[in-house]
Order: sequence, then C-alpha cells, then structure tokens
Amino acid sequence: MTRLHAHPVRNLVVVLGDQLSRESAAFDGFDGEADAVWMAEVREEAEHVWTTKPHIAIFLSAMRHFRDQLRADGSDVHYREIGDVDNRGDLGSELLRAVETRGPEKVIVVKPGEWRVERLLSDAMERGGVPLEIRVDRHFLSSLDAFEEHIEGRQQLLMERFYREIRRDSGILMDGDEPVGDQWNYDAENRKSFGAEGPGDVPSPIAFPPDATTREVLDLVERHFADHPGSLNHFDWPVTSDQAQEALADFVEHRLHDFGSYQDAMWVEEPYLYHSRLSSALNLKLLDPRDAVDAAARAYTRSGVPLNSVEGFVRQILGWREYVRGIYWHHMPEYAEQNALDADAPLPGFYWTADTEMACMRACIQQTLDYGYAHHIQRLMVTGLFALLLGVEPRLVHEWYLAVYVDAVEWVELPNTLGMSQFADGGIMATKPYCASGNYIQRMSNYCEHCRYEPSDRLGEDACPFTTLYWDFLMRHEERLGENPRMGLQLYNLRRIESDERRAVRRQATSVRDRVTVE
Repeated sequence: MTRLHAHPVRNLVVVLGDQLSRESAAFDGFDGEADAVWMAEVREEAEHVWTTKPHIAIFLSAMRHFRDQLRADGSDVHYREIGDVDNRGDLGSELLRAVETRGPEKVIVVKPGEWRVERLLSDAMERGGVPLEIRVDRHFLSSLDAFEEHIEGRQQLLMERFYREIRRDSGILMDGDEPVGDQWNYDAENRKSFGAEGPGDVPSPIAFPPDATTREVLDLVERHFADHPGSLNHFDWPVTSDQAQEALADFVEHRLHDFGSYQDAMWVEEPYLYHSRLSSALNLKLLDPRDAVDAAARAYTRSGVPLNSVEGFVRQILGWREYVRGIYWHHMPEYAEQNALDADAPLPGFYWTADTEMACMRACIQQTLDYGYAHHIQRLMVTGLFALLLGVEPRLVHEWYLAVYVDAVEWVELPNTLGMSQFADGGIMATKPYCASGNYIQRMSNYCEHCRYEPSDRLGEDACPFTTLYWDFLMRHEERLGENPRMGLQLYNLRRIESDERRAVRRQATSVRDRVTVE
C-alpha cells in the first residue's frame, strides 16, 4: 500500500528504479527527521517502449524490496504503486503531486540513467517551482568530467585507451605502472568455441526463487501488462543487494575460471553458460562495480583463476561499461537519431515471437523472451547482426533492446545497440561494422546443426539468410566502407565475386527481405 504523510519536508529525495543503493549520493546529508524519499511505479516507464514482462518485473520487485529496506531503517518513504487508483501514470506528474503533498524546499536526485528521464524531472520541477538538485552518480569508477577530459582533442575515440587509463587510476590488475601479466588485453585468448562435444556440465548460476514481494509483483505484471511479450515462468533474478552479493560470489567461485575462454561461445538451450548474470544487479545499483572487479582480481591472486578470464570480466566493467556511459552523455540527445548507414527497414515481427526458420535467431529470441537475457555475443552477433545486415532502422533496433532485456537502461543499451551493433553512429563506438556471415555463427555455436539453412551458401534455396545478406550488405555499402582500413579484407573478397553472381545475390537478398518482413 502507498504510505502518505501530510507534514512538509526539507528535502524530497528521488530514488529511481535503477538507483537502488543506500550509498547513493542522493542520501548524502539525509536527515530522517527532516527529509523524505520519493519512489514511483508508473505505466509510462513500461510503455514508452513495449517492455517485456521480465524487464518490468525486475524493476518493480527490486524497487519494492529497496522501499521496504528504507522503511525498516526508519526512513519516510513516499511510494506510489502502479495499481494505485489515482496513479497518474508518468514520473513528472507523480513527482509534481508529491511536491504539492509534501511541500519540500528542494528535490534531490542522482543523475538519471536516461536523458529523457532527466529532462522530464527537470521540466516537472520547473512547473512546480521547486529547485531540483542533480547529484553526481558515484556508482561508477570514473566520472563524466573525467571522460570529457579524456576525449578532449582526440580525433578518434578508442575504448582501449580509456580502459587503460581507468586501470592505472584504480590500480586494478596493475603491478606498479604496468599491467599484471605484462598485457593489457587478453581478448585474443577469449574467443574459443566448445567444438562438437559441447560445453559439458556447466555449473548453473545461483537462483533466487520469488519471495512474497516478488510473487506479488509477478501477479501484478500479469494483470496490468497481460498483452506485453515475455514470460515470467523462469524469473529468479537477484532483486536485493544481499542477493547480488551472493550472485557475485557464486559466479567467482563456479564460472569465472572458464568465463574468459568461452565468453563468445553459444549453445542451444544454454542461456547462461559461464556468464555472470550480474549486469542487471549492476545496472539497478544493487551491486557496486568495485565489488565485482575486486572479487575477480582476488580470484586471480588467491585462487589461481586464469588471468584471461579475470581481465576479460574486468574489461567488461572497467572498460565497456564506463566507456559507453561517457559516449551516451557526451552525444545525447542527438545520438539517438544517428543513422549513418541510412537503414530504413522495419523490424521483423519475429523479434517479438521467435517464430522464424533461422535456428540461431529462434534460439536467441526465444531465450530473450523466456529469461529477459542473452549474453553479449548473442546480442551483437546474432540478433544485432541480422538487423544490421537487413538494414533495420536503428531506432527500432534500439527500442527492441531497451524493451526486452532485464539489464537494459538507456545509458548502456543505446551506445551498445546503435553504435557498436548497428554502426549507426558512423564509427564513434566501433572502428568498423560488426558484420559477418553465417559461418561465424556456425563456428561459435551449434545453432546451425538445428537449422535448415547452410551457413556457407549465399545463393540457392538452402542459403543462409545471414550469408546472403552479408554479401548484400557489403555491396550496398562498398563505397562508404572503402575508406575503412579494417574492412579491407572483406571488401577484397567481395571484389572477387563476378558481376553476374553479384546480381544474383542482390535478387536473393531482396527475396529474404520480403520473406522476413512478413514472418
């Protein structure tokens, strides 16, 4: 139930659904006698993209658990539930109502994880005539100011440079001024596939069966969002900081050892393999990234976990996670509209149903709908790759990723999707398009064994749509990509194809587009 208090407060502290940390800067100077916390569940946050049920559920469950923790600590929490009959349905309107009810001198919030949310909160407080103080988000190891200093004067941005800078500043996996092991990056050792024998017996990640609060949320989501895609049958995510710590310990003990070598591998009906399942806890602020990288570093020094695994995990957090946040805030709001490849195709309907003959797409999308999860290669080199090759409008791809994954917050999702996956930013995030044929998927998975298509064929009835579209993609963008030195080998191979076969590929690619558009 919503709890209301009539007496005025000094500061109203806004806690958003992805800011669930008592160590947040929003609580600096918090006085339980004078200040209050405001949290709200609103339909707009589940409907501005067609958000899947697991994604909605993890936010609401984690928010309610955090609310209960704050109240148990004696905090005055003004909390709006989505089922409240007078819930206005959007954050701005609900915050205005809370300001009218509580009469704060000031509203405090940590910088949101989405430009849209920051704008609507600022607009609401302008209308309400109450000062809004936006505080630095110190959840991250680097600041946005530090990112701006890093990129100043650089013509080309590279994550690797930024990553090394943070390693030096933090001392993580460092031996004085040099990296432990004398290498900064072990990516070349982290691309193994399982081979025909498969992954064998991979330790399952720790599960967190729904407690009473989570069960209440699952029932609510089924009632209020019955027409939204996705399943809640497998919901077992960490939704509290204690559970997040358990999940971290479980990963470090049971799966980190082999994470590095096999982080790019995929296998049918193995959604997690050696991956950590920690991204949602990190992005909801249930888990501090310092705890994650420190635990991994200790596993190297104390337990003999291979350095390629530890460095690979650390790089995902210290490198990509921090880097994409800087990219997002430096380039927004214009970044969201980037479309460097002029892609304009619709998103195929099977992205919401998994109803397709392509075994890899069927497996990755069905897994996404069932669990709200896919690891980075499934996202980048299967679902993202197909959208890139097909030429789907980047905004539509971005909205799908934001909708379907339990760890999706726009600051991290948008640059990874629009920039790295779709190359829509023209090379800000990635130095080349991540384009490949079906042969890559065959090499890194067993999906092709369960498919009617032949990954090596670009023409014919059994030709893999990925492979046909790959060559068509290179042809469509041959001139545009010709100046990119990293595309040299791929374009060289393209130029070896005779003109008659080129025309045949273009015709088959058109047929693929026509078919998948109606699937």
